[in-house]
Amino acid sequence: MAKSRRLFELVNLLRGRRTAITAHALAEVLEVSERTIYRDISALMTAGVAIEGEAGVGYRLRSGSHVPPLMFDADEVLALILGLRMVSAQTDAELAEAAQGAERRIRAVLPEGLKRALEALPYHIPITDRSRALSSMHGLLRCAVREKLKLRLAYIDKNGEASVRTVWPLAILGWGDRWTVLAWCELREGYRNFRLDRVADPLLLAAHFETAADLSYAHYLSSRDFCAD
Repeated sequence: MAKSRRLFELVNLLRGRRTAITAHALAEVLEVSERTIYRDISALMTAGVAIEGEAGVGYRLRSGSHVPPLMFDADEVLALILGLRMVSAQTDAELAEAAQGAERRIRAVLPEGLKRALEALPYHIPITDRSRALSSMHGLLRCAVREKLKLRLAYIDKNGEASVRTVWPLAILGWGDRWTVLAWCELREGYRNFRLDRVADPLLLAAHFETAADLSYAHYLSSRDFCAD
């Protein structure tokens, strides 16, 4: 069991009891050594979890203490914050607001050491003019994929040819510095990836579509005959 998961389980074991529990009993439940339990208890106390211990009696959470429902190690916290900042910078306004709110909640329960680590995070996700321009399109596409609504759009392909397409949007894919919407194209009668920066005037239609075993994102991933426009 990974350490972060073990710490989470350890806190839950303590949270679920009114009386103390010994290191031996905790070790049996978590299938680790008592020495590991001692180290884990020390790590939790250093992180600010209010644990009381007494020799021969065991450990318990201090009465009235509040423990955050999730416990993460340093790298997991940094990964979460980085992901939230990418969402905030590169998707639509609604998801950006949700990501910023989630980051505030996570930061509020972090010990000082992890807060300092966040300040030194070397990754930065700038909000560019291109990402701002695509923000509203992200929101519209997310709605189309979620509600399974057909979409009409003007598109300029890789050869510079313009066309109007009716598509069944299946997923929004990130390719590093580019986003595409994966869709079934009625004109081409096949899967196509449409680059968002080549899409103009996207319009949600009232018509719904249905996915199937041979028409879905999972099927696309297993196909060998897809291509990008």
